[in-house]
Amino acid sequence: MSRVMIFGGHGKVALLLEPLLVERGHTVTAVIRNPAHEADVAATGAAPVVADIETFDLDQLTNLVAGNDVVVWSAGAGGGDADRTYAVDRDAAIRSMDAAAAAGVRRYVMVSWIGSGPDHGVSPDDSFFAYADAKWAADDHLHSSELEWTILGPGALTLDPPTGRIQIDPDGRGAVSRADVAAVVAAVIDDPGTAGRSIRFGNGDQPIADAIRR
Repeated sequence: MSRVMIFGGHGKVALLLEPLLVERGHTVTAVIRNPAHEADVAATGAAPVVADIETFDLDQLTNLVAGNDVVVWSAGAGGGDADRTYAVDRDAAIRSMDAAAAAGVRRYVMVSWIGSGPDHGVSPDDSFFAYADAKWAADDHLHSSELEWTILGPGALTLDPPTGRIQIDPDGRGAVSRADVAAVVAAVIDDPGTAGRSIRFGNGDQPIADAIRR
């Protein structure tokens, strides 16, 4: 079993992912910014660690991730302020990748979005542009790294119950429940064959383990 560190440990997807990983026998550390969220994370079976990843430099992040086997990036600024979106979704994410490489943590799973790419099509006048631009910059940096990466691109996130089934490269918005996104993250951690792949998905008819298998 692996030692897994999750950035964004109090996010909706992360709080669903943590108990799945604990149930599979992994040792899970969840990085959070707000100490008031420690109890919520601990209730999942994960160990909370309070750290402000927006301000941590490379050396601090390297020390933070050292000793783990897998890094999962599920953090984000949450929209709104463009400067903070770039600071978290692009800059901090990229530093975490470089930190993983420096610490010898080879496996890295990025939770991105279905539209991430150089041709994401979001207008600079759109309030969503900073997020799309920042996520693609982070994904591109990860793609060119020597880490054993997997980039996950879920579609529009819902609060629906888990189905255990997805569709790879869906048409349209690719709506998918956060619970199923968490299950996909857990599945790719346990499937080394997903390394070096970008997987875009929404809810569908195929069992998750089958869908992510090359």
